[in-house]
Amino acid sequence: MKKLCVCIVALAGLLGGRPAFAQSRPLVTEDPETVPAGHILFEAGMDYAQDVYYPASGLRGNLFKLPTFGLSFGVSSIAEIQIDGGLINRLKITSRDPNAPLASMLTVTDETTTDVEDAKIGTKVRFLSETAGRPAMAIRFWTRLPNAGNESGLGMDTTDFHFGLAIAKTVQSIRVAGNFGLGILPDPVRGDRQNDVLDYGASVARAVATGVEIVGEINGRLNTRSGVPPIGTESRSMMRVGTRFTHGAVRGDGALIVGITERDPTWGFTVGLTWVFKAFTVQ
Repeated sequence: MKKLCVCIVALAGLLGGRPAFAQSRPLVTEDPETVPAGHILFEAGMDYAQDVYYPASGLRGNLFKLPTFGLSFGVSSIAEIQIDGGLINRLKITSRDPNAPLASMLTVTDETTTDVEDAKIGTKVRFLSETAGRPAMAIRFWTRLPNAGNESGLGMDTTDFHFGLAIAKTVQSIRVAGNFGLGILPDPVRGDRQNDVLDYGASVARAVATGVEIVGEINGRLNTRSGVPPIGTESRSMMRVGTRFTHGAVRGDGALIVGITERDPTWGFTVGLTWVFKAFTVQ
């Protein structure tokens, strides 16, 4: 809790400045604003995380994700379809736990293991536009597909489902966004039970110069089960603090990532680009 309080204070220090655009990389907290109809938002980047732990397989190490990508399609003035994933996740293994529940399924024999990123497919629909007296609001549904396998140690061969609310408001020239929802996470060891977790996120963005923003967030999930939760469904929380540089329809970004719970990576970073372009006509 002490570490979480320090993170919240650090985010509060970002307040002030001019309004930011709807959220995109390096943040993962969703803004209720959607991609304009007929446009595509394309994101690509690279992530690094130190001391990543996979409790189901028992692997621990340093993780590179290259490249990560995201596509958001504006299918109407209030709705978009989202696809996110990655081509290569490469873990430099520093330790193994042979007693982990899925350790016997590993086919990894050297000091590294590689797999794809689990893809996420979802949609976001804005049902309230922002006005002077109310925030913008949207609902979002998404599912995580089991692309990464147990054999690599980087996947669990399970499918998650999440739904929730995105809310945002410009308050005294500050763009503040929040996410609240429910995630249904299956037990990767037993097929007859699941864990329902609370998804949450809070972000702020501050413009410090033309085309330059400082951004930050805390984003994660909270276990709701009493006792020991199913393996791989524990509480997780990450803090990101970074910057975005916008030139025309292209935005570059970078952020430092800090893990908050004992199950999270100790630290990491992300860098990437976002491009929004007109792609089709909505009838």
